[in-house]
Amino acid sequence: MPMLELQDVHAYYGNIHALKGISLTVEEGEIVTLIGANGAGKTTTLRTISGLLKPRQGKVYLEGEDLDQYKAHEIVYKGVAMVPEGRGIFAKLTVAENLDMGAYSRRDKKGIAEDLERVFELFPRLKERRNQVAGTLSGGEQQMLATARALMARPRLLLMDEPSMGLAPVLVEDVFDRIMEINHEGTTILLVEQNAHMALQVAHRGYVLQTGEIVLGDTADGLRQNPMVQKAYLGME
Repeated sequence: MPMLELQDVHAYYGNIHALKGISLTVEEGEIVTLIGANGAGKTTTLRTISGLLKPRQGKVYLEGEDLDQYKAHEIVYKGVAMVPEGRGIFAKLTVAENLDMGAYSRRDKKGIAEDLERVFELFPRLKERRNQVAGTLSGGEQQMLATARALMARPRLLLMDEPSMGLAPVLVEDVFDRIMEINHEGTTILLVEQNAHMALQVAHRGYVLQTGEIVLGDTADGLRQNPMVQKAYLGME
């Protein structure tokens, strides 16, 4: 049974048909990436999985359980956390307070303390800046904080939306190193990323989205070798 499965999912913004029958799976322990142009439906897919947008048709299953019956905050309790596009940190709170917000759904004080140490090991710069107001962090540090905050929920499935957006190339490599490290520690990841080069380097499998439809699904290596992907997303002729 897949950890995550979408079956023929249709989603709308008002009368705009944003997802047109999406079907995909994510197995436990995988990194799966969604690649596609702006407006293809990548963020909408993540919003639908996380319960922020309800599908009009089709089903989203987490380990075989239909998520339609749950509200967005209840889906967090089920083990799904999202790192949103644009980071979405609480700019007026400190780093430590942002991390506390990530653990709001938990009551296990010992486990929260252990996870706090874990994210500080993963992102040492956040430990140095734990009392700094989050809005004064650099873009790269804010991305670290957004990821760390999501990890404080101790998710089994982490949804990541454009984690490299707006970052300098040297920071992009660091972000993807951390993504692989998080995955190696046991967290399954569904990654939305415009930097197809980097996404296909870290992912096990991927899907290509075009105007709300999946047009291709393959292993990461298979997608890298695909002429359409090379031309449209990897800048190769």
